[in-house]
Amino acid sequence: MPGLGKHRRPKQRPIARKLAFAGTGGAALALPLISATTAGAAVTQPAAAPAAKTVTLPAVTLPAVKPALVKAAVPLTYSVTVGDTLSKIAVEHAVNGGWQALYEANRSAIGANPSIIRPGLKLSIGAAAKAAAAKATAVKAAAVAKPATTYANNLDGWIRQSLDIMARHGIPGSYNGIHRNVMRESSGNPLAINNWDSNAAAGIPSKGLLQVIDPTFRAYHVPGTSLDSYDPVANITAACNYAAARYGSIDNVNGAY
Repeated sequence: MPGLGKHRRPKQRPIARKLAFAGTGGAALALPLISATTAGAAVTQPAAAPAAKTVTLPAVTLPAVKPALVKAAVPLTYSVTVGDTLSKIAVEHAVNGGWQALYEANRSAIGANPSIIRPGLKLSIGAAAKAAAAKATAVKAAAVAKPATTYANNLDGWIRQSLDIMARHGIPGSYNGIHRNVMRESSGNPLAINNWDSNAAAGIPSKGLLQVIDPTFRAYHVPGTSLDSYDPVANITAACNYAAARYGSIDNVNGAY
């Protein structure tokens, strides 16, 4: 018999990880075995994410919002030119209250007759005119509250109505002064006309209760009265306005004027 030979174990390839089977009653449990090459190696945990940094921004100070500045109204002035009237200026410059407010604001500069304004005259058309408009509005409101005065349609009523208008416009004169001159000039006839004197010869006869020529009537016409020179109230008031400018008052007139 041949000699007994030694049996060599077949070489096994190193397996990094084998499964050991442990059975209990036929059931097998596979358990991982760690090879020597990795047995001492520590399990590496994933690195924790770095904590987020808190960035503090510097405080920003916003500029304070200032309320818009309100410019004070600056009074405006206007220099009168040839051909101007208070009504025209009031319309062109949108004067609150119209020519009446413009006149009230500049009465001391214009004088008693708002129909006469000289070229070069400086008029206030700003704050002063606005204040005058407010005053005029208050006067109108007071007038509305008072019952309207009724005047007789005769010489007595015409004179009394004229006196009330004159008082509102600062025109001097008395009942007696007006009556005396009316009786001398026209005998109380509102349609009286002079067709024989020098004015008539020049084409501008004297008319009405106080015998006023048309150019004088237009120049001294008082706002709020009729533009008809034969109108008794308009005629008396314009004549008294003219007499005040030339003689100080109709009361000072005792003859042709």
